[in-house]
Amino acid sequence: MKTYPDFVPNFRGKRLAVELVVFGVVQGVGFRPFIYRLAHDLGYKGWVKNIGFGVEIHIERDKKSDFQDFLFALQNNIPPLAQIREITVMPASYIGLKRFVIKKSKQEESFVFISPDISVCANCQAEMMLPADRRFHYPFINCTDCGPRYTIVQSLPYDRKQTTMKRFIMCPSCKKEYTNPLDRRYHAQPIACPICGPQIKLVKSRTRKEIKSGIEKASSLLKQGKILAVKGLGGFHLVCDARNATAIKTLRKIKNRKTKPLALMAKNMTTVQKYAHISPAEKSQLLSPRRPIVLLKKRKNIHHIAPHLDEMGIMLPYTPLHYLLLENIDLIVATSSNQKDAPIMKDDNEGIDDLCDYILSHNRPIHIRADDSVMKVVNDQPLFLRRARGYVPYPQPVPKALKVDHHILALGAELKDTISVYKNGYVITSQFLGDLDEYQNYRYFEEIVQHLTKVFEVDPKMVVSDLHPDFHTTRFAKKSQIPHLQVQHHFAHILAVLLEHEYPIDRKVLGVSFDGYGYGPDGKAWGGEFLVADYDGYTRFAHFAEVQLPGGDLAAKQPWRMALSYLRNAYGENLPVLKAMQKLGSKKINGVLEMMKQNINTPLTSSCGRLFDAVSFIAGISPAEMEFEAEAPMRLESAAAPRIRGRYGFEISEDPSSKGCHKISFQKMIRAIVRETEHGIPVADISAKFHKTLAFAIANAAEKAKQQHEVNAVALTGGVFLNRRLVQEATKVLERRGFTVLRPTQYSPNDESISVGQIAYALGLSQKKK
Repeated sequence: MKTYPDFVPNFRGKRLAVELVVFGVVQGVGFRPFIYRLAHDLGYKGWVKNIGFGVEIHIERDKKSDFQDFLFALQNNIPPLAQIREITVMPASYIGLKRFVIKKSKQEESFVFISPDISVCANCQAEMMLPADRRFHYPFINCTDCGPRYTIVQSLPYDRKQTTMKRFIMCPSCKKEYTNPLDRRYHAQPIACPICGPQIKLVKSRTRKEIKSGIEKASSLLKQGKILAVKGLGGFHLVCDARNATAIKTLRKIKNRKTKPLALMAKNMTTVQKYAHISPAEKSQLLSPRRPIVLLKKRKNIHHIAPHLDEMGIMLPYTPLHYLLLENIDLIVATSSNQKDAPIMKDDNEGIDDLCDYILSHNRPIHIRADDSVMKVVNDQPLFLRRARGYVPYPQPVPKALKVDHHILALGAELKDTISVYKNGYVITSQFLGDLDEYQNYRYFEEIVQHLTKVFEVDPKMVVSDLHPDFHTTRFAKKSQIPHLQVQHHFAHILAVLLEHEYPIDRKVLGVSFDGYGYGPDGKAWGGEFLVADYDGYTRFAHFAEVQLPGGDLAAKQPWRMALSYLRNAYGENLPVLKAMQKLGSKKINGVLEMMKQNINTPLTSSCGRLFDAVSFIAGISPAEMEFEAEAPMRLESAAAPRIRGRYGFEISEDPSSKGCHKISFQKMIRAIVRETEHGIPVADISAKFHKTLAFAIANAAEKAKQQHEVNAVALTGGVFLNRRLVQEATKVLERRGFTVLRPTQYSPNDESISVGQIAYALGLSQKKK
């Protein structure tokens, strides 16, 4: 049953007419034809139209009514993609209308939500496969229940003339469907057919010579080992045959990606189950209209797809084009078409020719680029690695006590950035934008700031950024000439969780924020943080004991540096001789040891991410240099034995440099891991015990926080909590000890959620100033 916040009609008794304003995801989802059919079925006259703030409805009868039949149906029978957030019901004057009609949209100040891009529905998919249907094998078939939305919208209200479909003039048959309120395609803005709609074109890259038989030929080329760029909803995929090792190696060379995992697209669930283990919750996510990439445990390994890892990312087709392409090949690699660290390409003229042999494109423009969303399923709930297509721009309500009248823009951090805007009690967060130290991503960031503020008519009176003075987002905010707030990185992480769960503003939480780096107010590199927090502020309750970061940023790329740092911290100058270190050579090792001894370019860090790097290398599973972020921790997680009884030691003590703060030392654990590697204990056991040790460190710190600050809830956040094993272990131990565990399920725990937390901080501060 579809539900929405309770409302009380602003009248009593029976009347001849009422007006309703419905606020939520109600444009582009078949809501107006639903209202039309409902009014006809119940015998009401009147009208419905899109307005800037949602949908406006006038209903009347020549006999007085309480309209409960209409209101009940509105609550229980709305279209599958609609989401109602608020309803206002007011008495209205009786006009004496003769019928119910759908009026043209009203152009005015806008804050209406819009559906994300949605997978092709079962009805359209079935029609597309019927030889007698006029849309047989048409790769742009859609209706009000499916198809492109966010990526084609240029402005609101959501009407065809406000989308990239405006260039395609409907043929008489499409026009008839579009204007018939009883048709499934009534006001389906991307409506099209082979006569009047977008068309597919297959061309040879570089020469742009057109190849006949488009999609069918494309499938044939994939079987021959060719690399194709295929234009989808939010950009191009680079695709190849997932079982052709030579093609995959070629693709990896093109993408400059040696070991970083590649995503797969499977024809159907039968194919998925052949290669992966699937829980009911994972199956539900795979089959959902949002069609994310889901990371699944391997059943059967496919060479070169996700080396050194125990899981791989798989998605099902989500556009008609995908289904047609996979008719004759059941498993393909489908990775974003971008140069290393750059945004996904959406247009034919962005350099796509350099990445492929052939291009399967079309002439429906993409206005806003968006990558595929990526998630794990942990304890039957989503754990987002990347939130984009299929989920953006769904709104997030804020607690009523935090609502303010002015608009807010939050710019996020620097890596894995998103932006968020606040208006009228809701937060809209952008898709994943990437790392802003790459110029093209920064341009993408600027593009999305402009787009979201334009589409949702946000006029920010406040801009929020990270505390770091040198982030691109901080510099952007300072140049904006808008009142500027800065928020500590890990505090923002925690606030994002509180906002998502609409956590009460008068209750504190222990926020456990683990990541690779965040700028602390003391200027140090934070990253293993325990903050007692609410919307008003935070107290640093505990942190990982600081160790040196030899070489600064270089230590985040070369795990052996952090291994040396932790070994030196645990053993002093008498370091054990480890097998993992021997291949590095004494010159490298002695140079870094001398650097630490002399305190040259070795800032202190409390980073949990760097602890993972160190343990992964000491255990002998990490490469000396990582190709991609978190490669060493991911290998360590993948190696963990399913069950283990033991754990390692650690020590929680008072931090003498900060009154009331504690530090957690893992010297005992490091020494134990070294002993076990020397004795040949399997890496699987070491990894499992390491994860359990961290879980107990979290729980023990939570017990102390409960005693001193009376907190009963723990929020787990930060990029380290993308680790399935750690989330499961920590949740289990905390719940056994009576704590409520909160974690992000609608956003990623990594830096994508920073902008959400920044909005929460600005709202809390605004309330304080009232």
